[in-house]
Amino acid sequence: MSIASAKLGAELAKRRTLAAAVGHSVGLGISSLITYLLITHVLAPVHSISKASDLLGGMWAVIATLFVYRESHRESVKAALTRASATLLSFGLCLIYLLIFSFHPLGLAVLIGLGTFLLMAIGRGELVVTAGITTAVVMVVAAVSPHDAWQQPILRGVDTAVGIAVGVAASSIALRLGHVRADSPNQPEGFMPTHPSRT
Repeated sequence: MSIASAKLGAELAKRRTLAAAVGHSVGLGISSLITYLLITHVLAPVHSISKASDLLGGMWAVIATLFVYRESHRESVKAALTRASATLLSFGLCLIYLLIFSFHPLGLAVLIGLGTFLLMAIGRGELVVTAGITTAVVMVVAAVSPHDAWQQPILRGVDTAVGIAVGVAASSIALRLGHVRADSPNQPEGFMPTHPSRT
């Protein structure tokens, strides 16, 4: 291989990396914006506990989108199932607690500990962190907005579902667009899709 060929190969590889970075960045940014607007401007007017709860719901949904937006459909679905499993357990525990008690730091600690025990007992220790974060968010928001605090797990569940749906859909669309562009006869030599072609 000549020096010129090696330099050309390195340049093409660099361009492919930059194209992938641009595509992934733009897709993730747009999907996050869509998620936030859906929660704060479409769903919040339907049912709202407080402005603070609405804004945090938008943030929570965006986090779910960030969590599941991956470079392949298979990875996105796997991340979505992981996120859903951990959050469902957390929301269930928080809902039961908040139907009976109001927020208390000790209650927060007990719920995180209980969730950790249950997940590790069934061999799903990889979900402990996600479930713990979810519990902490729900309980602290319940402290910030104590009125009808039991609704917080339900609202955050909706936020999570919206975030997951947008993230998986956006990742799938970006992957398909990448394939279309890669198959286009008008693309320059060495062009690669913004998402890897694996599924």
